[in-house]
Amino acid sequence: RAQRWKVAAATSAALSAGGRQHKKGGILPQRTLWYTMLTKCLNVYRALIFTFVLGYTSCALIPEPEVKIDVLQKPFLCHRKTNLGDRLLIHYAGFFENGTMFHSSRENNGEAVWFTLGIKESLIGWDRGLRDMCAGEKRKLIIPPALAYGKEGRGKIPPESTLTFEIELFEIKHGPRSHDSFQEMDLDDDWKLSRQEVKEYLRREFDKYGVAQNDTQQESMVNDIFSNEDENEDGYISAREFTYKHDEL
Repeated sequence: RAQRWKVAAATSAALSAGGRQHKKGGILPQRTLWYTMLTKCLNVYRALIFTFVLGYTSCALIPEPEVKIDVLQKPFLCHRKTNLGDRLLIHYAGFFENGTMFHSSRENNGEAVWFTLGIKESLIGWDRGLRDMCAGEKRKLIIPPALAYGKEGRGKIPPESTLTFEIELFEIKHGPRSHDSFQEMDLDDDWKLSRQEVKEYLRREFDKYGVAQNDTQQESMVNDIFSNEDENEDGYISAREFTYKHDEL
């Protein structure tokens, strides 16, 4: 019996030593190996989620650039406000942030200039800052670089310049509109204009003036056009609505 006890004790000691060997870096059991791999994968996954959320939050915190508009002068009566596509007769002066003037349309007895609203004929900041304006009104626009000359600058305008303009509006004219232009826009000759036909017309106009395409801006212009022109709200601009309601096109 004493001999059997010795054998049992030796066996127990060997098993205990084997267990300690696992703990000290020996070969891990399969269940422990899978658990270790799963833990590492979960840690990597958590790190990726944290990075994504952090990046998304950072992007979300970047504000959309806006034009600051200050009305300096307003007429007592306003018979009509500016709409996209209108021709505006204006005088303007441009200033850097330090107050230095870099250009004025009044220099050397200069005449007022015509400007078409909404087609990027000048600055995007002008297209945004001169909407809903009355003849006789004067505004100050503070335009961030993204809506002015951006990272490249132009001429005497350094890159990343915030610009201030004082603009006085003298006259508003509707853009050209005629029976011929209606026929040019009416691609399927059904005597009414669909949203797609108006979009195609705007695309051609943008191409004509060498203006980069912007789907968001075009969609906004189409919405404005139909809001003002589609009198019976049937989703089309008829020849009568086009001819006698002169607001956008």
